Amino acid sequence: MSILINKNTRVLVQGITGRDGSFHATRMKNYGTNVVAGTSPGKGGTSVEGIPVYNTVYQAVKQEKADTSIIFVPPAFVKDAVMESADAGIKLIIIVTEGVPTLDIVAARHYATALGSSILGPNCPGLVTPGESLIGIMPGHIFMPGRTGVISRSGTLTYEVVYSLTMNGIGQSTAIGVGGDPVAGLYFRDLLKMFQDDPETDSIVMIGEIGGDSEEKAAEYIAGNITKPVVAFIAGATAPEGKRMGHAGAIISSGSGTASGKISALKNAGVKVVKDPAEIPYTI
Repeated sequence: MSILINKNTRVLVQGITGRDGSFHATRMKNYGTNVVAGTSPGKGGTSVEGIPVYNTVYQAVKQEKADTSIIFVPPAFVKDAVMESADAGIKLIIIVTEGVPTLDIVAARHYATALGSSILGPNCPGLVTPGESLIGIMPGHIFMPGRTGVISRSGTLTYEVVYSLTMNGIGQSTAIGVGGDPVAGLYFRDLLKMFQDDPETDSIVMIGEIGGDSEEKAAEYIAGNITKPVVAFIAGATAPEGKRMGHAGAIISSGSGTASGKISALKNAGVKVVKDPAEIPYTI
């Protein structure tokens, strides 16, 4: 099994005729993902690598039965793209775009949630159920089917950890990049519950970083609800206060969001916290 996506997931690419949209739509299709349609206003009736293009999400859902979308549009248009997908009945909306205005995401998430849709991102690399479906920008060749779930705030650390797991014979059930913005959709607590409920996930890897309190909230949830072993790594242990490190949400402010605070909370919840990502396979 897996969470969120599998071989039957019908994927729509919003912004498919743009540089990034066309490139990654082709990569996803070549991986084996069931990419059924794309949208690009004014270019309906064309195609990209055999994938039909529609003017609107509503048309794509009606004609191709798409149930999941991935957004490759500029930051200013992301809010409208999310709301259009939710309106059309898309249930999982993945936002790769970086630099989306925070208030736009607040509004889009509220709107989508009210219509029963879930958002992943923004500023995220997407997710992979190895051997079945890749939706996003992750390098598919490093993944291997297995029974370890991966949740990460960092795209590049996801790749590093997954590659290390694969090289040590530990496959993944689903690997998910949640993004590093201060406001986002599905996050640690939501995904931990899904992995806990998935009978074919035996262990969970969490990759966190400085900023915010999502890891602390995850630790609280783990302590009371998660029975499967969890291994975690927190990036940014040497980051100075007040300086943003990479992601928009990776900043220690007024002493909160520190790596030490997150590590302490996770350890108190029974999580095995490693000092180096390379230790994760051996800890599992």
